[in-house]
Amino acid sequence: MTTPADRASHGSRIPEAVHRRRWAILGVLMLSLLIVVLDNSILNVAVKTIATPAPTGLGATQSEIEWAINAYTLVFAGLLFTAGLIGDRLGRKKVLLGGLVVFGIGSALAAESGTPGELITYRALMALGAAFVMPATLAVLMNVFEREEQPKAIGIWAGGVGLAIAIGPITGGALLDHFWWGSVFFVNVPIVLLALVLMIWLVPDSRDPKPGRLDPVGVVLSVIGLVLLVYGIIKGGELADFTNPKVLLTIFAGVAVLVGFVIFEKRSDHPSLDVTYFKNKVFSAAMSAIALVFFALMGVTFFGVFYTQSVRGYSPLESGVLMLPLAAAQMIFAPRARLLVDRFGNKATTTAGLLLIAVTLAVFATFEVDTPIWLLEVNFFLMGTGMAHIMTPTSVVIMQALPREKAGSASALSNTFRQVGGALGIAVLGSVLATSYRNGIEGKLGLLPPGLRDTAGESIEATLGIAEKLGPRGQALIDPANDAFLHAMHVTALCGTGIAIVGAIVTALFLPGKPAAPQGGKPEQELVAAVD
Repeated sequence: MTTPADRASHGSRIPEAVHRRRWAILGVLMLSLLIVVLDNSILNVAVKTIATPAPTGLGATQSEIEWAINAYTLVFAGLLFTAGLIGDRLGRKKVLLGGLVVFGIGSALAAESGTPGELITYRALMALGAAFVMPATLAVLMNVFEREEQPKAIGIWAGGVGLAIAIGPITGGALLDHFWWGSVFFVNVPIVLLALVLMIWLVPDSRDPKPGRLDPVGVVLSVIGLVLLVYGIIKGGELADFTNPKVLLTIFAGVAVLVGFVIFEKRSDHPSLDVTYFKNKVFSAAMSAIALVFFALMGVTFFGVFYTQSVRGYSPLESGVLMLPLAAAQMIFAPRARLLVDRFGNKATTTAGLLLIAVTLAVFATFEVDTPIWLLEVNFFLMGTGMAHIMTPTSVVIMQALPREKAGSASALSNTFRQVGGALGIAVLGSVLATSYRNGIEGKLGLLPPGLRDTAGESIEATLGIAEKLGPRGQALIDPANDAFLHAMHVTALCGTGIAIVGAIVTALFLPGKPAAPQGGKPEQELVAAVD
């Protein structure tokens, strides 16, 4: 155990009082992170209820439901980088507290929404608060733990992200079984109040000691570019057509603005983002790995919900419970992934994790209507294991590649890549799913009235909904709908497999291998040396 004298002799910049309560601080940060990440996944199980006419739900259309999800994603991804910069300058604790307050207010308003339009607006407000919370949690972590403890703390933090993603559907399903649809949002309010009290009491403030001048042009360009790019990606997924002129124009406009942002930052003497970070191949490879793995994972989560609920007939709560092995694997292996890094190196650990993800995605391409459910459970557990051995090593590489004072910027950049990768995964793989499904079901819709054929071909939910309205005549559509969806899911899973393999190739080429530890050297110190 490190004593205060040992820490002083090593020139520690962390006050002793803060060092003593560092694990309690991590617990508070995890609580704040939990509700923010939880909300990204909790809405999925409430979709059917919200679409139900009042008083049970809001009677939202499919388009309005999509925008309730997308409004959160757009604001969250667009502001993450900016929020990290503001936290570095104004103080991470202040930004965390402010973000939590906004998130709590947005949650309470969303729970009481009277129309789909109000829900969409308040979801965007929640995302505004969440964007300031998420990067600040990791930035505070980097400033309360000594460098040798950071990998362990980041491992626990990464495990918390996986836990929140997995328990979102379970929590939402349990709430919907006992309360009204707004409870999936209102549950955030008491947790926010508890987190605020604990944060004021325990968490120290920190900031960049040399913040320099603000970069308003760079901040605006980064927000506009990211919002345009993510909007175009999501819109392409909605239309199942990336050749649509509006989609292409928006994506190209987003890319053009981001290129302008990079050019402006390279020429600025006070950039908000030092683009020279990306000259480091290790840093760039780690960022790419995060984006690619979330591309594959979010796309699978998207069709996995339809597989368990629409094809297999599980309830939202049961479907959420089926995701528990994914959460369990994250919690078990994320804090221990650093041990494999110490033994085998970053390259081997992360590449193996990506290859394991590729295998689990390929297994999805074998699932049928009657596949034993324990195979799905084993596959989810292996997927969580692969995720744990990707997120922890790459997060360590990214955060330790930059000075501690820039922790907020590094965290925001990491989270932005994760969100953009996930949005791209949902959009692209969702588009593959929709196109494959329509091609598979169109030939079976000939008996429907012409006005219903196009609607019935949109998704398996649309087909099954029309079949239910038709009564006995609609029963003939159920088996073809399941067959068409399963074929579409197999195609989509194989596309995700290819993406994960690309990520494995990138990490195998550019991440550092096992360092040759000198006498008295520590593997983590050698990892940092390799990054630097």
